[in-house]
Amino acid sequence: MSETLGSFCLVLHGHLPYVLRHGTWPHGEDWLYEAAAETYLPILAMLDECVYFKAVPKITMGLTPVLLEQLNHEVFKTGFIHYLEDRIERARKDQVEFKEVDNGHMKYLAERWEAFYKKLLEQFESYDRDIPAAFAERAKKGYCEILTSNATHAYMPLLYEDASIRAQIRAGVASSERILGFKPTGMWLPECAYRPSGDWNPPIGWGRKQGRIGVEHLVADEGVDHFFVESHLIEGSRSEQVYNDGKWWKVDWDEARKYPNRGWRSVNEPHGVNSDGTGLAAAAAFARDQAVCEQVWSGAIGYPADGVYLEFHKAWSPKRGLRYWKITGNKVDLGDKHLYVPDDVPGKMHEHVSHFVNTIKDRLRKYRDEVGRPGVVVTSFDAELFGHWWFEGPQFLRDVMLSLNSDPEVTVCTTREYLDTHMVDKVVALPEGSWGEEGDHRVWTNDQVNWMWDIEYRCESTFGKLTGELDWRKNEQVKELLEKAGRELLLLQASDWPFVIRRGQAVDYGIKRFMQHVSRFEVLTALAEKVAENSEYLGQLNEVERFEVQDADIHDVIFPEIDLNWWNM
Repeated sequence: MSETLGSFCLVLHGHLPYVLRHGTWPHGEDWLYEAAAETYLPILAMLDECVYFKAVPKITMGLTPVLLEQLNHEVFKTGFIHYLEDRIERARKDQVEFKEVDNGHMKYLAERWEAFYKKLLEQFESYDRDIPAAFAERAKKGYCEILTSNATHAYMPLLYEDASIRAQIRAGVASSERILGFKPTGMWLPECAYRPSGDWNPPIGWGRKQGRIGVEHLVADEGVDHFFVESHLIEGSRSEQVYNDGKWWKVDWDEARKYPNRGWRSVNEPHGVNSDGTGLAAAAAFARDQAVCEQVWSGAIGYPADGVYLEFHKAWSPKRGLRYWKITGNKVDLGDKHLYVPDDVPGKMHEHVSHFVNTIKDRLRKYRDEVGRPGVVVTSFDAELFGHWWFEGPQFLRDVMLSLNSDPEVTVCTTREYLDTHMVDKVVALPEGSWGEEGDHRVWTNDQVNWMWDIEYRCESTFGKLTGELDWRKNEQVKELLEKAGRELLLLQASDWPFVIRRGQAVDYGIKRFMQHVSRFEVLTALAEKVAENSEYLGQLNEVERFEVQDADIHDVIFPEIDLNWWNM
């Protein structure tokens, strides 16, 4: 038996919807600027700090293609500089104000904010304003694995056509490879949403679809060999095949029940996935370990809710205000929050890091005792939790990495590295589900948002019809218009729009953004049909038509290389 208890994989899912040139505050580009300042740059700094302390950091970092596209764009780079400079100036003004009222502690905190944003500005410039390239460089050094995703975080199980899912995946993989300089082999399924092979009923009355392809096959066809699911999908899986005595064997569906000590249905081992009953795994699935993850994300027991940490919801001024208060207590009203005391944080951080590391080791020890071999603990979180929502989060990640680097009982690795050194010896069929509320699709299909699916399905059908019937391969003008329409189709499919509507977080913004992309899609497809009928039509556009084409070009500036073959089955 190995002396190590097992392995640990930290997985972070970095994502924001497309917001460039679509508003600034309170909804729009500020979301991106805040995440870059409070999460992405601090995570990069965390990796470098670990190296400085002679440790080897290992994180699996999801950077969705729509996020990469935005971080890579000059509109973001210029806007982010202005944002950081604005934050520095705001901290300076606060210092003057706090000095006038003789509040020395708040002045001290404002000075800390000025230093914080100055350091970020210096860090950003040191990367030549290229955050994706900075992550890619650290990936090449082995400090992180970067995951791809589908293009715009579309909710794949609810898309009507497999061709649309393929296009989302192909566009996403192509974007990741173009921006990063290499092709990721791991993928974050948006919302960890999975659908197996088989017949399928859409959430609205559009008719039953026969023989849908399982998500694992769709991603594997594009070179992806592992992805991530919520724990209940692995725990509710059906056993299919097992590797014994040098060969694969077909097993009964209840093999997992009969031989639990083989590791069936455990979140502490990856499982091969094949839901169509045809044989070996199409790709491997990692499930997150809820017992460990809840130590961070749980509102009741999670570390970020501790009273010493910085309060997210209270700022000195309503617009882009800086934060000067601590959480104080879960049930303390905002008006009763106490001022933040940075010196109180290190002791509490040490306590939480130690508890987290011990929780990981306890889980690994329990699994090894039950199964007789080392397992893996996978913790997956939204990246923006660390730094944005939990200001001290990047420090927590750094100290966890440092602690585990010095612990001989745990191997810290990326999920890619784990697969390279551990054989996946079981194949299962997964049920349908997500990591959303109640583990199903209800956040993205419900009475509040199902009208969106009716429109989305019509757009899918229209695009499939036009790319199949119009001779875009020989008509460059038609091809260009359909490429623009394809971009709008990808953007309107983002899972973020129904999410913010359902959550009540930015309802008007979500509706507006969805309908803007729908409107542009309809204009561009209609023009493509007219140009296909009359090649001179594009030169005869009226004032409104010219404006609408320009509107799409001005506002929707990402995914510059659309390939209509992505939608071909």
